[in-house]
Amino acid sequence: MPATHDDGALVVAVDLSTTAAKAVLVDAVGHVHAEGSAALETASPHPAWHEQDATQWWSAARSAIAGAVAQVDPAKVRALCVTHQRETFVCLDAEDRPLRPAILWVDGRASAEIAELGTGRVHQVSGKPPDTTPAIYKLAWLSRHEPTALSRAARVGDVQAYLARRLTGRWATSVASADTLGLLDLSAGSWSPALLELAGVRVDQLPELVPTGDEIGRLTARAAEELGLASGLPVVAGLGDGQSAGLALRTDQPGVAYLNLGTSMVLGVRADAYAADPAFRTLAGMVPGTFTLETVLNAASYLAAWCRRELGDPGLDADAQLAFFEQAAARVPPGSEGLITLPYWNAAQTPYWDPDARGAVVGWHGRHTRAHLYRSLLEGVAFELRRHLEDLERATGRPVRVIRAVGGGARSETWMRIVTDVTRRPVEVCSAGEMSAAGAGALAHSWLAGRPGTADLAPPTGRTVEPDPPVADVYDRWYVAYRGLYPALRETFSALAGAQTPGRVRMEP
Repeated sequence: MPATHDDGALVVAVDLSTTAAKAVLVDAVGHVHAEGSAALETASPHPAWHEQDATQWWSAARSAIAGAVAQVDPAKVRALCVTHQRETFVCLDAEDRPLRPAILWVDGRASAEIAELGTGRVHQVSGKPPDTTPAIYKLAWLSRHEPTALSRAARVGDVQAYLARRLTGRWATSVASADTLGLLDLSAGSWSPALLELAGVRVDQLPELVPTGDEIGRLTARAAEELGLASGLPVVAGLGDGQSAGLALRTDQPGVAYLNLGTSMVLGVRADAYAADPAFRTLAGMVPGTFTLETVLNAASYLAAWCRRELGDPGLDADAQLAFFEQAAARVPPGSEGLITLPYWNAAQTPYWDPDARGAVVGWHGRHTRAHLYRSLLEGVAFELRRHLEDLERATGRPVRVIRAVGGGARSETWMRIVTDVTRRPVEVCSAGEMSAAGAGALAHSWLAGRPGTADLAPPTGRTVEPDPPVADVYDRWYVAYRGLYPALRETFSALAGAQTPGRVRMEP
């Protein structure tokens, strides 16, 4: 049964993202009492491969949690909840040791499997259009290229399943976390035998499914000692970072969407009925019994960081680089004086779902500078967002009136100005704090209050950026040109993919 809930209770909200583990101690009204964090490392041993050592997930989470708990009275901590990077998975042996590095959501190795196995039926059952992100295609890749790693695995699961195992000893995860593996019959909320067969995975390898917001287990004595918490502390089933941020942003309201401008760009809205369409990917909802419709681009802040890293001044640190490019881009006119970027550095997702698509910058002339390119990258992501919004509204018949934005990109004044002008919609910037962690904290407090799977949060605070009509008119003209880029280049991308000579990749015999 849930523990007694009172105003002094704190919960640990853990957000294990692609780049770091963050732990936030929050009270019932969302006030942050302590924080801790630890960085994660990503390896790219071959082009398009992105992997992590899953043992780092635990060591980083342990460091972040212990660091935060050390700042408060541990007796006040009553529950823990995890949110995490989605679509990422790990294969473990019987002793819970990783059999190989975890494969991340952004990994692009499985293009052949996507082309062969990504049928309309798979989309209809899983809710996921054929794409680089769902784990199902990378699991199929493993079954072909590293069959021993997959067949020997005692456990195959998502990030929350791995952390739940380390925290509680139970191999379990929430429906909303497991869903992004692409192996669920989403409308039924259970593992799909047909999809498991396609991926080469056995049901006995997969974690137990727990409703979002229910108890997933209790903290073991060993884990409690390492974290500085009480043994037996309840661990509440969380959900992926996108839905968790959406929960904290209260995007369960009609006409309100969440926009996460992090490494990738994700836009999401709530749906009360299951639907599948190329205009979005369908996920388990922010609360049980609902669904989330998301559009996605796997290169947002990733692009801005890439430009600063590759074209910035080596003598400047990261903060100085950011300030330089932001100020320089703000001085460039809207439209970047004719420079347009197609931001498909990591393939095209909504609405094309083309793993062969790549980035393109069109319109170079001698007046352009790196500041023009930087602004063009920001504008390209905004143009892509407008395309996503238009297709989402067409498919659902429901307008999006307000966008609530979070993530590193939402901290950019220039970028938020561009987004609101390109989309012609007000953007409520809610970039203060860790919104994904806030959603996990709300789930934990709801469990303590005896209302599992709900969230009792006030609407987020922030500032609203309104469109500037004359600037929006300028962007309308450039958007027409932008929409023509991918159709014009699609065959070129396909030819480039066919001409590319793969590097020597070590496979199992």
